[in-house]
Amino acid sequence: MTYRLKLKDIMKKITLGLLAFTLFGCAEMQQVMDQLPQGTTGILSQMEIGNGLKEALDNGISKQVSKLTATDGFLKNEAVKILLPDELQTVDKKLRQIGLSSLADEGLKVLNRAAEDAVKEATPIFVNAVKQISFSDAKNILMGNNTAATSYLQSSTSTSLYGKFNPVIKNSFAKVGADKVWTNIITKYNSIPFVDKVNPDLTDYTTNKAMEGVFKMIAVEEQNIRGNFSARSSDLLKKVFAMQDKK
Repeated sequence: MTYRLKLKDIMKKITLGLLAFTLFGCAEMQQVMDQLPQGTTGILSQMEIGNGLKEALDNGISKQVSKLTATDGFLKNEAVKILLPDELQTVDKKLRQIGLSSLADEGLKVLNRAAEDAVKEATPIFVNAVKQISFSDAKNILMGNNTAATSYLQSSTSTSLYGKFNPVIKNSFAKVGADKVWTNIITKYNSIPFVDKVNPDLTDYTTNKAMEGVFKMIAVEEQNIRGNFSARSSDLLKKVFAMQDKK
């Protein structure tokens, strides 16, 4: 009987010892996990996630923005087509009323032609902006909405991009003859009796609209990569965007 009690005590102590080891082992493991760098998210680091997001944005430029550089890339794409600013809607209407519809049509066309040419020339500017971008919280952007990475790129680079892109737009205006067409349009309109004279800054307007078009097209590809497994053309894209599939 005494032997059995001693044996039971021994087994109890062994069980308690194993339990304590397990508990302390788990606690120590958790401590180790807690001390890992904050940049680590599961098996992917913040840097890996950021690189995956950059690759998605790069794909947006190479696969979608490149479409804008073709003839009619802006003009025939209703999502990005550059329309006349409010100030010039009246000009357009008045020109058509006095039989100058072809001039009004040409004015709209050359704005879009300038944008098409400028985006072609300025593509390296957008590529470089993606290279230099730093994601402060890559995981949250990955787990955000379907255009979260594009929105982050737009909000963090638009000011600097404008400064680099605007001179390209100005050169393209001259290259496609938009400056001459619009000088002619404005001159004819301002010579009409009793109208309010206009003097719009069309290069500023076209720069902003062309940039909006670029970001819209990058967003198209981001949405494609997020929602379509076959659009994930590299191991990194597959690994990174598999995380957001589970959200």
